[in-house]
Amino acid sequence: MSEIELNNVTKSFAQQNVLDGIDLTVEESETMAVLGRSGVGKSILLKLLIGLEKPDSGSICIEGREITGLATQDLNEIRKRIGFLFQQAALYDSMTIEQNIEFPLRRHTKLSRDERRARAKDLLINVGMESELDKLPAELSGGMKKRVGLARALALDPRIVMFDEPTAGLDPVTSAEIDDLILQLKKKRRMTSVIVTHDIHSAKHISDRVVVLDQGKIVEQGTFSELERSANPFVMQFLRGRL
Repeated sequence: MSEIELNNVTKSFAQQNVLDGIDLTVEESETMAVLGRSGVGKSILLKLLIGLEKPDSGSICIEGREITGLATQDLNEIRKRIGFLFQQAALYDSMTIEQNIEFPLRRHTKLSRDERRARAKDLLINVGMESELDKLPAELSGGMKKRVGLARALALDPRIVMFDEPTAGLDPVTSAEIDDLILQLKKKRRMTSVIVTHDIHSAKHISDRVVVLDQGKIVEQGTFSELERSANPFVMQFLRGRL
């Protein structure tokens, strides 16, 4: 059974078709990168997968369960098993780094204060941020915020993690560090990942499989090596940065 499965999913806003008949599966422990031009629907795809948006038609299954018609309470139970790294990390400005990590633990677990602190520290160790417990987000660089956001996304030990542009706005060295961190966590946790990105180098480095979106449709999918051999004109231009 696939961890994630979409069948004939469509989504439009006003008269614009954003996603048009998407069929897609993501297998257990697989890392899938979703590539495409800005505004092509990559982030909308992530929102559909966690129920922030509903498709106009089609089916979305997470761990074998159809989510499109679920009540909010049932959907929230599924969301607890999905980690999400937002493009800008979305940390709470008024909370320390430790408090940001503890936030989902306070809301969704019965861990004691000491247990939550120990869990937060362990998560921050995993992303190389253990010395920043007492800092506020405003004191961190963009790459450091991404690390903390990833630690928070892992707080409830999810089986599935979704990344919205994890290297956006970062310099090449920091981007490479984030990529390496994702690979390390995948190896350690065997998590299933969906990564929306415009960063071709990152997709090549971290993905098992790549999907390319254009005009609401999947125009190519496969390993990065297979994409490099694609005869599709859009894919060829996209990979060479000529669009």
